[in-house]
Amino acid sequence: MADRRSSAALPVVRLPAYTKTDQEEILGESDDPFGVASAGLTWLPKDEHFGIRHEGRLVAHAGLLRLPVAIGATRTEVMGVGGVAVAPGMQGRGLARLVVAAALAHARGMGPRHALLFCRPPLVPLYQRLGWHLLEEDVLVEQPEGRLVPMPLRTMTTPLHDGARPVSEAVRLFSLPM
Repeated sequence: MADRRSSAALPVVRLPAYTKTDQEEILGESDDPFGVASAGLTWLPKDEHFGIRHEGRLVAHAGLLRLPVAIGATRTEVMGVGGVAVAPGMQGRGLARLVVAAALAHARGMGPRHALLFCRPPLVPLYQRLGWHLLEEDVLVEQPEGRLVPMPLRTMTTPLHDGARPVSEAVRLFSLPM
């Protein structure tokens, strides 16, 4: 049975890099570790990485990347959060909350007013508990060969600064998704 004790003693650390080997350390070997291969999308790697180690093993990760977007008619930037992963035996201990909170704390110092993430529908309640808001408007993302496609996953946003309200307009990424 998994140990469900509090994760408060597990510090989040900034990772200098995040490799396929790191991902496999958390999630094991899989052709589709995030369950999104059926979306058929090409994804960007993240620039910043936050992780938690337990007994010498990487057990949680969240990545961060600044992205150019249009929210409604306004061109701006958002901080994209992605690659959120928690080792199966460590789930239910608040590790996703910890690594996402560390990524968002870092993002607040980078300027953009909002963070954005994409997730499978079963994960929407988790992110809502973490303060994210479901975006019901269309989201378009770039793909190779100049294609512009609708995001098939659920899009969630959260304000990064006081006074910034959740995004409620259509979003267009001027890049691949993160």
